[in-house]
Amino acid sequence: MKKSIEVTVNGKSQSVEVDTRMVLADMLRENLRLTGTHIGCGTGSCGACTVMLDGRTVKSCSVLAADADGRSVQTVEGLSTSAVSLHPVQEAMVENQGLQCGYCTPGMVLSAVELLNKNPDPTEDEIRHGIAGNLCRCTGYHFVVTSIQAAAKSMKEGA
Repeated sequence: MKKSIEVTVNGKSQSVEVDTRMVLADMLRENLRLTGTHIGCGTGSCGACTVMLDGRTVKSCSVLAADADGRSVQTVEGLSTSAVSLHPVQEAMVENQGLQCGYCTPGMVLSAVELLNKNPDPTEDEIRHGIAGNLCRCTGYHFVVTSIQAAAKSMKEGA
């Protein structure tokens, strides 16, 4: 069964026709061509599909697209205005080698943004807890944590 939904994605109002069984990750990737949202496990365990729904991170492979009707979604594409004007978390990930293959990076970045929005000066333990729902097979997390610490510092200095 198809359903028409109205959803704001990265600040832009969208009208999308979705199958009622379609998950949010698939709607973002297939219908809206926002391929920064990655699908890893498809069960909500890895965090590659993390997006923000009404300002809170969710695993978009575990949320039905129809449940986003009337709501606001932010993807990694919505964090920066251009390739040269990155969000401080994205910039810190690049500068501190907080990514390798990049598959987990969009979800990791959004989890870090949510963490820093709630807690602008997190401890290392709080950072590790904040990204605990995002699995990375490449970095060993050290550079991810360092990147988030650098982003926190940058955001404090810029405020």
